[in-house]
Formats: sequence, C-alpha cells, structure tokens
Amino acid sequence: MFFNFGIKDAIDILLVALMLYYLYRLMKESRSLNVFIGIMVFVVVWIFVSQILEMRLLGSIMDKLVSVGVIGLIILFQEDIRKFLYNLGAHQRIRLLVDFFASDRTRPKEADKEAIVPIVLACMSMSKHKVGALIVIERTAPLDDVVATGDVIDANINQRLIENIFFKNSPLHDGAMVISKKRIKAAGCILPVSHNLDIPKELGLRHRAALGISQECDCIAIIVSEETGGISIAMNGSFQLRLSAEKLESILTAEMGRTAGRR
Repeated sequence: MFFNFGIKDAIDILLVALMLYYLYRLMKESRSLNVFIGIMVFVVVWIFVSQILEMRLLGSIMDKLVSVGVIGLIILFQEDIRKFLYNLGAHQRIRLLVDFFASDRTRPKEADKEAIVPIVLACMSMSKHKVGALIVIERTAPLDDVVATGDVIDANINQRLIENIFFKNSPLHDGAMVISKKRIKAAGCILPVSHNLDIPKELGLRHRAALGISQECDCIAIIVSEETGGISIAMNGSFQLRLSAEKLESILTAEMGRTAGRR
C-alpha cells in the first residue's frame, strides 16, 4: 500500500488535515472543542474496528451510528455549519474567483457619498463627545431577522437622526442601528454576541456584538466606544480599530462600492 503512495494521496491527506484544522478552530471558537475531540475519538475507533480489525458485528453497529450521527450533528451544529459555509463563500480568494468569472456583473461601482458622509460625520461627532454607537450596514446578505428585533424607522440617512438615536437618554441608544439600501431601517436591534476568546479585554459588549454579526452575516459593523470615543469596524469576523475619519470613509467607500457592484 505504501509503495503506491503518490502526489494525489499527498494532496488528499493535506486537504483532510486542513479541513480538520479548520473544524478544530471553528469548534474552539464556539466552545464545542470537547465535542470535536469526542467525535474524532469515535471516528478513529470506528476506522480501527471496521478497517483494521475487520470486526463485522461491531463495525456494522458503528456504521449505523455514524449514518444516524451525521444527521444529528447537522441539527446540533446547524449554526456552526452555516457560519463555516458563510466564511467559505466570503473568503477573499473565493470572491476574487467569482469576480473573475462574472466581471461584467460584479465590476465595482462608486459608492454613494450621500449615504457615506452622514455616517462618517455622525461617528466623528459621537466620538468627540464619547457617545457609544453601533451601526450595522447591510451588504449582500439581508438583515431582516436583525431588523425584526428592533424598532422599524425606514428613514433617509441623516447625521442628526443618527446622533439623536444614539443620544444617551434615547430609549434606542443601547441597541444597534441597521442601514440597508441607503436607508436607516431600524434601531434598537439585538445582535448575536461573539464568544471569541481572542477579543482584547478592553473591548466591550458593543465590540463583541459587532464581531458576532460580522461573523454570521455579510455586513459592516461600525462601533463608537463610549469609554474612549474610538471608532472601529468589524467586518468578515475581524476588527479594524482606532480609525480616523479619512480611514473610515475610505473603508466604507471601498466596501459599499464593491457591494453595489455585486447587485
């Protein structure tokens, strides 16, 4: 068997190793690492019993358990599987490949400055006065389920309106604002909180919520810190911290323009 080992077998082993590593990271972030270890132990025992020892009775029982267990795992980890598939589709190289084969439809367009400038000005004003804010901008994936958790506004993007919503005495200031199709759709929305242990301890609940929604949906989450006044962005499951007005506008222009090109 070992003498027939070729390049195809090496690629096969490498791909399986990469898949297992990615699953390990995914399970670790979702605090399901013990479940992952238990599954790996069961798979190793199953292969040892059925392929090496060739124990037919025990092997057939374990075969049935595997076939039923796969369905159970899909139901149990449906959110993690959805997140895995989303991250796969949102990967930068995958997007470049899609853009290459559909260049006419996905050619980036210039983002609408009328939608971006009020957001940037509002963030800078709230940063100056240390008013906490969390703004989620929809991209390719609809955020209807998030909008449903808050109060629908459906208004034009306006600097004063954004600042009034996040004013400290406003009943909606603790939730997130959702912007979709150049309109403020809702405010006071509830976002999923990320349990990533690598998040710096100085970052608060707004940052965790922003990272959580960026991990689950294709969106841009802007955070204004109430403690420091710092402006950050969460996108594709990662942070960009301590942004200036110019940097914030540059990111929004690039990302929202790319989104407009896909529609």
